[in-house]
Amino acid sequence: MELQDTPQEWRVVATTTPFQGNKTSVRTDDVVMPDGAVARRDYQVHPGSVAVVALDDEDRMLVLKQYRHPVREKLWEIPAGLLDVPGENPLHAAERELYEEAHVKAEDWRVLTDVYTTPGGSDEAVRIFLARDLSEVQGERFEVADEEADMELARVPVADVVRGALAGELHNNCLVVGALALTAARAEAGGLEALRPADAPWPARPFST
Repeated sequence: MELQDTPQEWRVVATTTPFQGNKTSVRTDDVVMPDGAVARRDYQVHPGSVAVVALDDEDRMLVLKQYRHPVREKLWEIPAGLLDVPGENPLHAAERELYEEAHVKAEDWRVLTDVYTTPGGSDEAVRIFLARDLSEVQGERFEVADEEADMELARVPVADVVRGALAGELHNNCLVVGALALTAARAEAGGLEALRPADAPWPARPFST
């Protein structure tokens, strides 16, 4: 058995879009099941996202605390954002988010992991990057608004993030996956240097270089 996800698309006999938002929408598909029955599936159509595990030379992760209204909590997160332009290079989007949210740039970029956040109810795909060799960006900071205006910024040891995730104290998907993937990658042969390059193909969200 090959342990690898494989592309497959079951036949859709009808589709509608009952909700169209600013960035995402909701789609309803009637899908033919293997036994021939037709089942209705509702899901969020999402442009995709990027997130960044930004690691400084003291082995600390750059994290942000931001209010998330759907869960009624302020969550510790890593810099992240939407792929605003179809076909946008995810590395460029990640560099932009790191600059806008933390006013930081990185010289060394690698792909840490690719995930679907909630594949049972959304097609959102996220590429999580590892960014190292950090430095402050010169010039004016990006103007923030709404939830971002109340955002806190900190640098915390990777071990503290892992402990908090396993203790049920930290819940943001990309933060938890990013910290655990970083820890696992260090234990693999070749360590962090064996990670995929920053421009590695991403079938879930194809892009031009």
